[in-house]
Amino acid sequence: MRKETRLRTTPHCRGATTERYLNRELSWLAFNFRVLEEAYNTANPLLERLKFLSISAVNLDEFTMVRVAGLRDQIRHGVETPSQDGLTPKEQLKAVNEASLHLMKNQQSCWLSLKRELKRAGVEVVSAKKLTKTQLTWLRAYFMDNLFAALTPIAVDPAHPFPFLPNLGLTLLFELKRKSGGKKQISVLPLPPKLPRFIRLPGEAMRFVLLEDVIRCFLDALYPGYEMLDSAFFRIIRDSDLEVEEEAEDLMRYYENAIKQRRRGRVIRIKALAPVSQHLVTFFSAHLGTTEEDVIEVPGMIGLAALNELYDVVARPDLKYPPYNARFPERISDYNGDCFAAIHAKDIIIHHPFEAFDVVVQFLRQAASDPDVVSIKQTLYRTSKDSPIVKALIEAAENGKSVTALVELKARFDEEANIKWARDLERAGAQVVYGFVNLKTHAKLSLVARREGEKLQEYAHVGTGNYHPNTAKVYTDLSYFTCDEILCHDINYLFNFVTGYAEPEKFEKIIAAPNHMRRDVMTLIADEIAHAKAGRPAAIWAKMNSLVDARIIDALYEASQAGVQIDLIVRGICCLRPGVKGLSENIRVKSIIGRFLEHSRIFCFGHGAGLPSKEAKVFIASADWMPRNFDHRVEVMVPLLNPTVHAQVLDQIMVANLRDDLKSWRLLSSGEYERAPVKDGGFSAHDYFMTNPSLSGRGKALRKESARPRMHLVRPQE
Repeated sequence: MRKETRLRTTPHCRGATTERYLNRELSWLAFNFRVLEEAYNTANPLLERLKFLSISAVNLDEFTMVRVAGLRDQIRHGVETPSQDGLTPKEQLKAVNEASLHLMKNQQSCWLSLKRELKRAGVEVVSAKKLTKTQLTWLRAYFMDNLFAALTPIAVDPAHPFPFLPNLGLTLLFELKRKSGGKKQISVLPLPPKLPRFIRLPGEAMRFVLLEDVIRCFLDALYPGYEMLDSAFFRIIRDSDLEVEEEAEDLMRYYENAIKQRRRGRVIRIKALAPVSQHLVTFFSAHLGTTEEDVIEVPGMIGLAALNELYDVVARPDLKYPPYNARFPERISDYNGDCFAAIHAKDIIIHHPFEAFDVVVQFLRQAASDPDVVSIKQTLYRTSKDSPIVKALIEAAENGKSVTALVELKARFDEEANIKWARDLERAGAQVVYGFVNLKTHAKLSLVARREGEKLQEYAHVGTGNYHPNTAKVYTDLSYFTCDEILCHDINYLFNFVTGYAEPEKFEKIIAAPNHMRRDVMTLIADEIAHAKAGRPAAIWAKMNSLVDARIIDALYEASQAGVQIDLIVRGICCLRPGVKGLSENIRVKSIIGRFLEHSRIFCFGHGAGLPSKEAKVFIASADWMPRNFDHRVEVMVPLLNPTVHAQVLDQIMVANLRDDLKSWRLLSSGEYERAPVKDGGFSAHDYFMTNPSLSGRGKALRKESARPRMHLVRPQE
């Protein structure tokens, strides 16, 4: 059993990087350290810091379920092929385990610190040992009324096999002995996931007791006639990735079965609340088919992801961010809420969460009820459980319109919800397709065909994020609406490709993966190299979630060596090493971690005029620069040609992100991150967007203003 040891804040190990590339897994862990740093950041409200801690715990769980599980699979199958940074799977796993242990140590330290600060603020998580008799009396009644019936103690002996424990499940383990004498007995008590983790005590004070502590208080009700000799508290993490078999003819049925198998995936990691007896660790790990090396002893609290529950139940607005109500685009209001009329007049781009996702919902609801709308085509990658998007599509199908829904069953951890929506859409009469077996459809597209006069007019929505109204409140994304004839035809061809394998020879405006995006991005970078060599201004600005692809990184290195000025905003994984003399000295990389999750993908190329400029080529996309996005997904990259939309994305959004210093981190050539230096009181892009309306959404309101809001970029060297 391993105990955590303190390491440096940024994950790194000797030999973990080459001169050209940073390790993908360690770069992801570095991102999660930056998330955790926001939990330590006293500039954030106290409960928001608690939420950042919860997010970092959720992130680490998913990383373990997918990435760590993948490395272990490679090792189990004897794979020794090194990653692009030169590490074998064994070397990566060793480095990842070391960094993960350090991250968990920091998470627990953060929790203990926040717990003390919360107590001073009037929100206390108390130990059951400190409860008064009156409180214990109330708590026993609560236990019997609300918990007892849901708990099932399971003895482990030849007549009672060790129970199945679900992924992320919490389990109490007890060593018992009859008071009247007899052999020792081990009992397993799985905690039902639907039970609250934090139980509030009565009274005006906000005092909570953890579920596991409450259960320990009343073991006499669960085990009458027994005394407890020892106990342990565990949490398990299972391999939760899914593999698709090409020969799976019925993709829906395959995924229904695969989701059930996920719940029974191999155990990857076990966390035990410290202190814990060695013999209970041995017993537990042996019955789960793991070794004691897979058990990590954690002081403090197991399952920090549950802190999000505490954030939700504590009604203390003074300890949270001030409420923010997203603006509804005034352009739509100018046309009395008629989305089609507003889009027909001029392209419009919506900047979420600063502008409401409701406009996307309204666009589809209007399409569903408009008698002139003939058909709707829609991709669904992730959406909410109570999705207004799906409801609008169902309404449209019931109204007799032709509805085609491309439901992506391979959206990790959302497969189950997508299966449900697919069934509901089919019952309503929509045509549901699941794309390709070997390609994930990641593009975010809506296409509406509406009869106007003697022809069908198409209206398109292109998003950088998912059709998910909940995440749209916290993810920064872009929604682009257009009725451009050529662009809409391109999108129609893309739908036909996915639904009927009718691959177009070329697209006129959009850039699509897997067939053309890598080639076209490489060409755009090569064009900047040519401009630099010809003595013209040459620049690339790119914003994405992850930068991993070695061929793209090499092209950026070549561009840097040619003199192209490159600024990258990469929220999470970045395998490129910036600032290396002779390799990447003209490349700067930053990461923004703040109130909202940076999610939009924006790519800008100076086109011989530098950046920012009206001549620049500006694109939004559904794709990051990763091998999977270029080669194994259906993605779309769309040019922004309307001057107002172009200006909003380039001169406002990108410049604000590059100016941000209050929530920014700079990637050093060593692979470590440091906070950006703050100048003149600092600048927050998120604060700017919350207080400055966008350009294309203003409509008549913008024309009434004496001057349009415009950002000015101070170059990094200045």
